[in-house]
Amino acid sequence: MITGERKPISEIKEMIAPYRKVLVVGCGSCVAECAAGGEKEVGLLSSALRMDAKAAGQEREVREMTLDRQCVYEFIDQLTDVVGQYDIVLSLACGAGVQAVAEVFPNINIVPALNTTFLGETKEAGLWLENCRGCGDCKLGFFAAVCPITRCAKGLFNGPCGGSRTDCCEVDSEVPCAWQLIVSRLEATGRLDLLRKVHPPADWSKQQGRGPRKIIREDQRT
Repeated sequence: MITGERKPISEIKEMIAPYRKVLVVGCGSCVAECAAGGEKEVGLLSSALRMDAKAAGQEREVREMTLDRQCVYEFIDQLTDVVGQYDIVLSLACGAGVQAVAEVFPNINIVPALNTTFLGETKEAGLWLENCRGCGDCKLGFFAAVCPITRCAKGLFNGPCGGSRTDCCEVDSEVPCAWQLIVSRLEATGRLDLLRKVHPPADWSKQQGRGPRKIIREDQRT
């Protein structure tokens, strides 16, 4: 899932300062799970903005809405009848959601209330780990489902660097060595022979070098 964290309230207040009517829109999927942009967070932020405006003697209307997803146009359509009534939309979605809403309503000022952080795994309640970078050339099948691009500090494809200590990365002693995990898992499942394959450097052209990526599945197009 995509994780995010709320921007500093000072930055949010600066973005909405010139406007009197503010629509705060949450997203009920990824950022809701990481407690950054769901219905609860929309309510807390909206209340804070109202109290701040009242304390400053400002007239500001703040309305709340939460969509199931801000990156899916069918859900964005729920804003159609209300978005024109506001001067600015404060989106508590990831960067993809903010851009999707802005594309649907190009004449409306859409601004982000969150900083998008990473693709995360929910390790436990309140803890998310970045285990995937969305590189576009997944090799998890060779590395026992441990991504060396994301989880190895040096992004090594063909074995450990030799600097790890007590199974931890030399860059950060609190982080498990990715290659120790890879070797241990391959050994446990009888697949150490996979390490005989020499992998070329990552093909970064499959990432953002040629502009934004897109996926098209013809069987799902209408």
